[in-house]
Amino acid sequence: MKLSVIIVNYNVKAYLEQCLRSVFEAMKGMDGEVFVVDNLSTDGSVEMVLEKFPGVRLIANKENVGFSRANNQAIRASRSEFVLLLNPDTVVGEDVFRKVIAFLEAHPKAGGLGVKMIDGRGKFLPESKRGLPTPTVAFFKITGLSRVFPKSRLFGRYHLGHLPENDNAPIEILSGACMFLRKSTLDQVGLLDENFFMYGEDIDLSYRITLGGFENWYFPDARIIHYKGESTKKSSVNYVFVFYNAMAIFARKHFARRGPQLFSLVIRGAIYLSAAAALVVRFLSGALLPMLDLVLLVFVAYRLERSHGSPPLEIGPLVLWALAAAGIMGFFGGLVMSAIKRDLGVKDWGHMIEGHGGMLDRTDSLVFAAPIFFHIVRYFWTV
Repeated sequence: MKLSVIIVNYNVKAYLEQCLRSVFEAMKGMDGEVFVVDNLSTDGSVEMVLEKFPGVRLIANKENVGFSRANNQAIRASRSEFVLLLNPDTVVGEDVFRKVIAFLEAHPKAGGLGVKMIDGRGKFLPESKRGLPTPTVAFFKITGLSRVFPKSRLFGRYHLGHLPENDNAPIEILSGACMFLRKSTLDQVGLLDENFFMYGEDIDLSYRITLGGFENWYFPDARIIHYKGESTKKSSVNYVFVFYNAMAIFARKHFARRGPQLFSLVIRGAIYLSAAAALVVRFLSGALLPMLDLVLLVFVAYRLERSHGSPPLEIGPLVLWALAAAGIMGFFGGLVMSAIKRDLGVKDWGHMIEGHGGMLDRTDSLVFAAPIFFHIVRYFWTV
């Protein structure tokens, strides 16, 4: 058997179905197998695979065992010469597998290979080719210097910005989103390190491949679409902690003799700074519309007070304060629910509450802020 495709899935049923259709189309005429390892999805992914793709070798875990362990489950059960670790939020071209297999067979020292990845808008994804995140390289990434000088051989080494995106080249680190591996290489260097629950496992395995005397290649002749960020929300605070903690695990494992205390301090500082930045961004993005609504309501109340000599409504004190309290709770509750919607990937409440369409998503802050309006009007006329 030539190729085993392994897809680890967690609650992205629609993307998984699209990915599987492209995988089976690309495998036509090829001797191979397809694994789906599901980490206890609750969106009907397992049922969809059983119904629509009976040829898939499905492993349905009873708990979320993480990315590394889930991939290892399928790798151990695979029977092919080559293995592909593939994200479910990807689409592969019809000729990708044949091109990659031909390249690997022509380069026997190649233990791993990554392809050119583009996002859903056709934009090149720089993580298609990466350098080893040594303490220096990691420092340049954490401080943002790699973004300021992306083409620099010194500062831009994390994404190897100095290498042309359309030229084949040996690289140090492959992306776990689409990672072709020679099975005999894995037999020598080992499988994914299960200490990495998510993130960092591709860096660790890529590095061990090079330490084992093999090569990793960037092969842009083969291209895939990667709907980056669909499996994970990279703006979340949880992502920041998980990602940088994975970098800390990698540093302790491979750079323990090169000043681990200093590197650990840098990583820890990056975690807290990045988490703080993520919190600020999430608060501002969730608070913007409610704050604008509140400003508008205050302005309307002020104009009414200036135009009329008495309040438009007579409201008892108890009712007034109850409405004001509900308005305040609704305002801050709207911020919390905005954060929840982003984590769930819900664009509007119509996706969660049948029969409401998307109207509730835009008007909820206005509805909950309305009592504040009455309180403000009442205040202006009684001062």
